Amino acid sequence: MPFVDAEKARTYQREYRRTRRAGDACTTPGTSQIPVAFRLQTAQDVIDLLQEQVALVRAAEQAGALEKARTIGFLAGVALKAIEAGNLAARIEMLERVLKARTEGGNS
Repeated sequence: MPFVDAEKARTYQREYRRTRRAGDACTTPGTSQIPVAFRLQTAQDVIDLLQEQVALVRAAEQAGALEKARTIGFLAGVALKAIEAGNLAARIEMLERVLKARTEGGNS
């Protein structure tokens, strides 16, 4: 993404090169690597993570009210999708159990 401000572009490139020389495998200076031990496996994992992040955003003193509202609104949208995915997964599992019970009952 090209920068309109040439000074911002130079600052970004300087930080990018500095992180690359330091051996950081991140693609950009603003991105942090996620530890391998941290993996999201289920929709509930996503919801738990989002709850933590909303609490952090709400507690952030340096962020303004509008910035907090935008961030929390975005996270709420992601949380709704995760909740819907979790509900769908539970419904699919229930249907699979019913079909399996019918199949096993019909073969006997």
